[in-house]
Amino acid sequence: MSMVAEMTLREHLEELRVRVIRVAVSIMIITIFAMSFDLRPIDIGGVTLVYPYPDPVHSISTSVTFFMQNTLLPENVGLIQIAPGQAFFSQIYVSALIGLTVSIPIIMKEVAGFISPAISPKTKTGLLHVFLPSIALFIGGIVFSYFLVIPFILDFLYRYGESLNVATFITINDFISFVMQFFLGFGISFQLPIIMYAISLTNTLSPRFWRNNFRYAALVLVIFGALITPDGSGVTMWFVSGPMILLYLAGMLIVERRAAAAVRIDIENNT
Repeated sequence: MSMVAEMTLREHLEELRVRVIRVAVSIMIITIFAMSFDLRPIDIGGVTLVYPYPDPVHSISTSVTFFMQNTLLPENVGLIQIAPGQAFFSQIYVSALIGLTVSIPIIMKEVAGFISPAISPKTKTGLLHVFLPSIALFIGGIVFSYFLVIPFILDFLYRYGESLNVATFITINDFISFVMQFFLGFGISFQLPIIMYAISLTNTLSPRFWRNNFRYAALVLVIFGALITPDGSGVTMWFVSGPMILLYLAGMLIVERRAAAAVRIDIENNT
């Protein structure tokens, strides 16, 4: 009898609770660190290193906010604070994003540790192929949105203000929320091939399922892109829908390749 079969429902829930607490503590510690400390350079033997220095006003999250402000906002668009605490709470959001991103390896480790006893040793090898690339894809989604999607959408939307010759400002809360919406949206949407591959490991769906339902999936992804983009121009939604359709195709090919490899291995073992 396996270890999973011997565990009661209460023991499963207790293990899940412990793992969730570990993830929450990791995110919280990194979030607090990003809000409370700055990384300052120090020269040691001709080598420049950085060390954490307590400075909540000029913290890591503040530096990240400055960087986003300088690189993402269109020219002549400024950030403003129209209520007490908006700047402070915006730094909490940025710090939480830093905490979540840095904690991804821990999150994946805890998820893998929780479900690994329930799968066969052969499938565990495939499990490594799921969780390790998911970290790179999440970060890749953030990078893609940062360099290609957000600057174009912000510039596209604020051109209307310039055409009316009006001064354009955005509250710091709205700016951070806007950026985080795309960071998390693309970070999660870039997991689509991983989700498809993970489902294929359970053998609940045929590898041909994804190819046979491609047209429906493409329609759903286009609708999703139209819903989460902030304008109705029909242009910016393709910055969301287009990459997701390509990711769906990539996941479909990966699943079919895995199925073909499994069939080939079975034939070799039977001969």
